[in-house]
Amino acid sequence: MLAALLAAGPAWAQTAAPALGSEAPASGQADTGGLWTQDTLLGDTGGVRPALATYGISLGLSETSEVLGNVAGGIHRGADYDGWTQMSLTLNTEKALGWAGGTLNISALQIHGRNLSQDNLDTLQTVSGIEADRATRLWELWYQQAFLGSRADVKLGQQSLDQEFIVSQYAGLFLNSMLGWPMVPAADLYAGGPAYPLSALGVRLRAHASPALTVLGGVFDDNPPGGPFTDDSALHDGEASGTRFNLSTGALFIGELQYAAGQSPTKGCTSVTCGLPGTYKLGAWFDTAGFPDQHLGTDGLSLANPLSNGMPRTDRHNFSLYAVVDQTVWRAGSDSPRSVSVFLRPMGAPGDRNLVSFSLNAGVTLQAPFAGRDNDAVGIGYGFAQVSSGAAQLDRDTGFFSGAPYPVRSSESFLELTYQAHLTPWWVLQPDFQYVFNPGGGIQNPANPSRRIANETVLGLRTVITF
Repeated sequence: MLAALLAAGPAWAQTAAPALGSEAPASGQADTGGLWTQDTLLGDTGGVRPALATYGISLGLSETSEVLGNVAGGIHRGADYDGWTQMSLTLNTEKALGWAGGTLNISALQIHGRNLSQDNLDTLQTVSGIEADRATRLWELWYQQAFLGSRADVKLGQQSLDQEFIVSQYAGLFLNSMLGWPMVPAADLYAGGPAYPLSALGVRLRAHASPALTVLGGVFDDNPPGGPFTDDSALHDGEASGTRFNLSTGALFIGELQYAAGQSPTKGCTSVTCGLPGTYKLGAWFDTAGFPDQHLGTDGLSLANPLSNGMPRTDRHNFSLYAVVDQTVWRAGSDSPRSVSVFLRPMGAPGDRNLVSFSLNAGVTLQAPFAGRDNDAVGIGYGFAQVSSGAAQLDRDTGFFSGAPYPVRSSESFLELTYQAHLTPWWVLQPDFQYVFNPGGGIQNPANPSRRIANETVLGLRTVITF
């Protein structure tokens, strides 16, 4: 299951770098400033970017690298380096072919390094949104077509859901993966669901019912690797390249209603003209596949019972309900970049077939914390994951049948303090602090089974360079 948890996506990258899977940061126009003021490290690449832009082609390349280490707690202390390189190509069909409203996108990932959460922590909520198995893989491959005067659009192809669904704008500042793709789908869907570094075939429809109201919905393959729920070996096999297009497990339906408050229909707004901006979302997903019961076997006995056949009962279907709140609560002035925003994201799922039945993310961010640092941001984030009643009952049964003390998993939570410094338009540096309470929900320390894993203090530093 840990590999599935590592599939949680880096929605944070939309804050630190250009939106992944979308157009590259360079618009095709030549950079007019010097090295420290241009949008990308390589500028217009000798005129290549502007030339491609005339044909509607945009190229993107960025590198995210980080070092994270636990200075206290965990299975053992230590530090790991991990990183990823993201490459994208976007084609505007109107410029390239005269076909209005079309966008073709392809992106690929090169993931390198090691994963601290797997090596040292054994947490439910992985401390980095880029932790994943090493691979060079296709990520997204889709075509989007706008219609009805751009009031609606449809997207077809290989998609990563964490780029559009269940996204909190302000939670994207943080490093912890669960402030990107939340704990419930990361733990409860096959391989963590179609989210970084995975994607799945599907169709997504978006419609703007009004300037403030947007309806987002889609249906996708629910199991990108294509293997059994408890077996992530496919991630190391054909799916390592991202080219295994599985359609044999089930369908994942997801829908989201989005309401944008305090924003102008055209160019945004200020607190003076129309109030402080906020976005409110209600959503749900439903998976048609079968899921292994956390407590009972096919014979009706507890899986911890020595008489059990050890085969989990299959529970039909799975679902989750969620809400997302992003709200700016203070701004220094109508023209000031300095503002305080809050976010909240609760999410729930059934307790019999899921490891995690409830998760919650919340936090506060401050934009432009210092004079002259308009693009910097500082934030405090919180994550909570409740181990399901089924999984907890299995732990109780394990202790009962073994006749020895056995920890009953309950919940895990963390606090994160981070500062994102935009040193140049193309270079971001981000020191980070995280503290994890009750790692794994209170599991045994594999290095010392007589004790639970101690609370963990994690320090890190991330750098993002956009080429």
